[in-house]
Amino acid sequence: MIVFDLECVGAGHRFEGWFASSEDFARQQERGLVSCPHCGHLQVIKAPMAPRLTRKGNQITPTPPAPQPMQATPSMPPPSMPPEVQAKLAEAFKVVAEAQAEVLKSSRWVGKDFARDARAMHYGDAEPAPIHGQASAEEAKALVEEGVEIAPILFPVAPPDEIH
Repeated sequence: MIVFDLECVGAGHRFEGWFASSEDFARQQERGLVSCPHCGHLQVIKAPMAPRLTRKGNQITPTPPAPQPMQATPSMPPPSMPPEVQAKLAEAFKVVAEAQAEVLKSSRWVGKDFARDARAMHYGDAEPAPIHGQASAEEAKALVEEGVEIAPILFPVAPPDEIH
């Protein structure tokens, strides 16, 4: 995987994007799949970034000191989100979870056959239908590289045969 620093042309928002290759970024951009997570703008470019240099394998890196645990004291309360941010975040999760549940109602569970079934539909060997199931990271990467349109399920889903 390659991490690119990306920039929204419309508003100048900067963010990271992970892609299998530079060509993968270009293909996804052509298909309108790359957008700014802040404003949704579709004109996104690779931003200039510093090269990531690694040390030679024969160089010894000094071991950094172990991090000291933070102690909460009356003068230094533990960091937390403001209540209004927590409430907005909880509401956003609720909306996404409800939307996912609605989508899954009209989708068929295919379990570990997900990659095979999605590929068959993509190449016209099976009738297109909404499906969900399990795929390894390697299978998902291969599907994306082949141009098969897939999306991750954001909240865990128990297979139907494992629900009590």
